[in-house]
Amino acid sequence: MNEFSRCRHLSAGDLLREKRKENDETSELIETCIREGKIVPVQITISLLQKAMEKQQSLNSEDRLLFLIDGFPRNQDNFDGWNKQMDKIAKVHGVLFFNISDEVAIERCMKRGAGGSGRSDDNMESLKKRLNTYNDTAAVIDSYRSENLVTEFQGDQTVDEVFANVKAFVENTLNKCS
Repeated sequence: MNEFSRCRHLSAGDLLREKRKENDETSELIETCIREGKIVPVQITISLLQKAMEKQQSLNSEDRLLFLIDGFPRNQDNFDGWNKQMDKIAKVHGVLFFNISDEVAIERCMKRGAGGSGRSDDNMESLKKRLNTYNDTAAVIDSYRSENLVTEFQGDQTVDEVFANVKAFVENTLNKCS
């Protein structure tokens, strides 16, 4: 996403993993949720996303930024929380949905873990729990679909093919928002 001066990628998971390093009550809760494949409470995730968005926007006063938020919302509670807290702050211009088989997703995550990702959830037990939790995302995707906001990609393509599709989506969205 560095190719786009007006677009910033924010990973909900990365923000949560960074926060858990702070070694406080919230970080312990985040660690437990991640390790068990559960969803972190919505207020925590939205707060981290909002702070990251505000920080990035403050560094770029010339243009209003477009944020590609990765891994959020994951369930109806996340969706409702986002709409309640962020409705007047950020507009959802589109949703990227990567359609990928469980087998390919597991294979990629296990490969990432074997490569030294340092993620406590890159193991078979956590991945199975994450996939069960992920099924809650279908209702969120359907809500966005009803608003004609979903663009679906085949996630089992090569990384370069997926990136090319995402790049085209971002370019199109940036053009619409100009």
